[in-house]
Amino acid sequence: MSAAESRQVCERCGATYDERETATACPSCGGLFELAHKFADAHRDLLRRTFAARRAAMRGTDSSGVWRYRELVLPSATDAEIVSHPEGNTPLFARPRVSAWAGVERLLIKHEGHNPTGSFKDRGMTVAMTQARRTGAAAVACASTGNTSASLAAYAAQAGIPALVFVPAGKVAAAKIAQTLAYGARTLMVRGNFDQCLSLAREASQSLGVQLLNSVNPFRLEGQKTIVLELLDQLDWNAPDWIALPAGNLGNTSAFGKSLREARALGLIDRVPRLAAIQARGAAPFAASFREQFARHITVEPETVATAIRIGAPASWDRAVRAIRETNGVVTDVSDAEILEAKAVIDAAGVGCEPASAASIAGVASLRRAGVIDAGESVVAVLTGHLLKDSESVVRYHQETEPAPPLANRPIEIEPRLAEVERVLRTTTRA
Repeated sequence: MSAAESRQVCERCGATYDERETATACPSCGGLFELAHKFADAHRDLLRRTFAARRAAMRGTDSSGVWRYRELVLPSATDAEIVSHPEGNTPLFARPRVSAWAGVERLLIKHEGHNPTGSFKDRGMTVAMTQARRTGAAAVACASTGNTSASLAAYAAQAGIPALVFVPAGKVAAAKIAQTLAYGARTLMVRGNFDQCLSLAREASQSLGVQLLNSVNPFRLEGQKTIVLELLDQLDWNAPDWIALPAGNLGNTSAFGKSLREARALGLIDRVPRLAAIQARGAAPFAASFREQFARHITVEPETVATAIRIGAPASWDRAVRAIRETNGVVTDVSDAEILEAKAVIDAAGVGCEPASAASIAGVASLRRAGVIDAGESVVAVLTGHLLKDSESVVRYHQETEPAPPLANRPIEIEPRLAEVERVLRTTTRA
């Protein structure tokens, strides 16, 4: 199977550029680029058979849950050029207690925290770093609330490309900073928020010749598309009614919309799921704009316990608007209390996730209570990051918050006597 052409297309003015153009914004109008592929022989059944055959790969490029779908991602990349851990291949599973809490009978969970660095960012980073290698990048950079920096640092180390990351000082979970430092990226702690970090990273990209690998980079979205491709593949291409996801900088919202658009056009699915983009209430400019039918581009000063989506001026705004409109989707917000309760339910089901991930499940529950999602509809909720990405939030919730939240699991201090163990065991059994 071969691609006839891949081009970068400006989403605003429609100008087209070569696949190897390294700018992340259109020189003519400043719009963001989107990668467009035209295929010589992309028949639905052939694609499905090709993807299925690659599932058996234990090593090499085909073992990646991103590059397995290379015809829809970056068909011109060769195995020698690809920078892969590998990534993807994340589980899709049911947890009855989470479904019961959310009020949705057919709820499945797609856990992207099972990626190599613990978040969905690895899917986009493998493609963006591959393109950076292909275009001879002297250095790469990103602004981050933590997960992007960890992923970029790991993949840059693998590719042998120097990396700079810009993170808001004092606003990133320690585990994410630890990953970034361990993988060797030069970490710049900026006295400001994420949006100021991204602005600075963009300036560095334009003035210093550093390639920017945030989600404004269209190659990032090509990798993140595979979250949807893989979950559809896992469902034997039977699309669910809804896909719910956390929404911060709106890269995933944009990528999911593009993936569904292309999957429908290629006949891989016969209907398009509705997207439910969930923001934290303290960082919810996109939800506020949705309530006004996207009449205004809103920004806010963000503040939420869900640090991965603590973003007040999302960069992928227009692309995300298109995704919501094309899928008849919805955007809503949930409080930090709702996020932490959802997280406690997810964690107690033996799954575990960071706070931002739990926004998707909290949002499903909220939309169910509002009657937007019906109890019998099929829903896939995406968890974007691993529990250990933000262990401090777990300790605060279960041990330090006063009064104790309803689902807090306080540790119990005992004397070194068997009777004490028996007492705890008796209480636990009754509970």
